[in-house]
Amino acid sequence: MKCQQCDKQAVFHITELESGDVRELHLCEDHARAYLNQAEGGGGSDEPAESGGGPLTGPLTVGQTADELAVLDKKACDMCGITFFEFRNQGRLGCPHDYAQFEKELEPLIANIHGATRHTGRRPERATTGLSEGTEELTSVIGLRRDMREAITDEAYERAQKIRDTIRTIEARWLGGPPA
Repeated sequence: MKCQQCDKQAVFHITELESGDVRELHLCEDHARAYLNQAEGGGGSDEPAESGGGPLTGPLTVGQTADELAVLDKKACDMCGITFFEFRNQGRLGCPHDYAQFEKELEPLIANIHGATRHTGRRPERATTGLSEGTEELTSVIGLRRDMREAITDEAYERAQKIRDTIRTIEARWLGGPPA
């Protein structure tokens, strides 16, 4: 979907509820930032500009200003290194740890999509795969691989070797097979 103000891809989809009227805005990042900044200042009319590049105004309906969003975009997962900006652009998280890392930001999104924040349906049977609920150790392999890449980049080959051996031990324990 294209931005209502230009030909760029719309990445912000804002729904405003004003005295029973529903108004949807589809904006690119630049126009959304301008819209939110002007809305925060309280200037302008309630209707967005319909012309091809005019300023956007209106009430602040998203709980974050552009500055807060810029800070949030830089927040990164300790485990896999994905930033919140990358998540917003890709629509995918990097690892299971991201749900805890970005919990505050994801909770309203999950509640909006699923209607609840707690799982109430069936869960897959883990007995056939051998995986249990406590997979934190297996998930830590993601961070260990990142650390190993950094060690190789820094030419710390002994440290990289130890990390590699740790990864192999964890994978052997969880996924079966002899440790290499």
